[in-house]
Amino acid sequence: MTETPTRTPLNTYDKSREWMERANRVIPAGIPGHQGPSEGCYIPQSAFPFFSSRAEGSRFWDADGNEYLDYMCGYGPNVLGYRDADVDAAARAQAAIEDVVTIPSTMLVETAEFMVGQIASADWVFFAKNGGDTTTLAIMTARAATMRKGIVFVDGYYHGVAPWTQKLDYPGVLEEDVAHNVYVPWNDLAAVEQAFAAGGIAAFISTPYMHGNFVDNVLPAEGYWQGVRDLCDKYGVVLIMDDVRAGFRLDLAGSDHFYGIKADLTCYCKAIANGYNISMLGGAESLREAVSTIMYTGSYWMSAVPFAATIATQRKLAELDAPAMFRRIGTTLGEGLVAAGKEFGFDLHVSGEPALFYLRLADDPTLNLHQEWIAEIVQRGVFFTNHHNHFLNASLTDADVNRTIEVAHEAFAVLRERHPGAGA
Repeated sequence: MTETPTRTPLNTYDKSREWMERANRVIPAGIPGHQGPSEGCYIPQSAFPFFSSRAEGSRFWDADGNEYLDYMCGYGPNVLGYRDADVDAAARAQAAIEDVVTIPSTMLVETAEFMVGQIASADWVFFAKNGGDTTTLAIMTARAATMRKGIVFVDGYYHGVAPWTQKLDYPGVLEEDVAHNVYVPWNDLAAVEQAFAAGGIAAFISTPYMHGNFVDNVLPAEGYWQGVRDLCDKYGVVLIMDDVRAGFRLDLAGSDHFYGIKADLTCYCKAIANGYNISMLGGAESLREAVSTIMYTGSYWMSAVPFAATIATQRKLAELDAPAMFRRIGTTLGEGLVAAGKEFGFDLHVSGEPALFYLRLADDPTLNLHQEWIAEIVQRGVFFTNHHNHFLNASLTDADVNRTIEVAHEAFAVLRERHPGAGA
């Protein structure tokens, strides 16, 4: 069957494959972790590039020189645009003075003061480097404060890769690592109370809404977060919000503030400094003493350059009112993608918050059709992934959104030609 002609030539990846061959010789799996092709977000692998050569604004270029409108944003850190001039200038100015020194820069204090002033639920902050650093410290703090062991997770969670975050069948994880983990369904307050009432629970940890992989994302039901807050108060459980992925895209004061509560501990990373390496745990006054008793540190956690980048990033996000911008752009994009699908008889689901939207073509339970559609889009220069939520950044323009919808339209046309009986 002849495919529908398209205006956009398809990308090829010869150099990217050459780099992967080199990588496989010296790096396990070539690209380990969530940004590699082994994690299920790049299917079929032949449709995706593996290595980049440069980035600017809302775009990056792969090793073959192909240009992409990027909706993964480095899996979240790019919140203003790659190589944002204001943030990079602040970082360069700080680098000219000092960065990693034997004792902390005064930038540590300035950044902490700034973030405590911005985040509604934070009376103090603790800086680290990765999101998993902050979730692990949050769990340790909750256990130190309550002298309990149990942690309640929501089914479908992701809170990093430390052993306590894994399941027992995960390679290298011991029974002792997960012995005190309890699991409840999302939006089920009765299950939360049942878990708390059984006793021994130190903390409840959850993302602001369920933005898991391979499933439609689900927002909190009306009253859910207030109900969780009330139950945590009733049973003396520490409420931890993992805002690593959503933080600063929904609300600069924190996603707990966006949903109308105050968490006891809130974990941040990705969008805090527009790609400069820093993460942060914010906490309530009641947990200051507990976190102060914990020996927790890293070689580069006092690096001053990311502190300067943090202040510059957060100031610019506030000037732009970035959360409102993301909601507007994300809503327009989602509606345009759904309309493009309907034109060709396909049922595209766009779920989650507009700033971190998730896509699923619901016409095929095997997900093969969805993966084929994504592949056609990527090969035309718009970088989506198969089974992960996507991100917006402030350099994205209305013209970029229109181009994205055009490419999605082309991809749907190809699917209809190939699969005349699929969909509605």
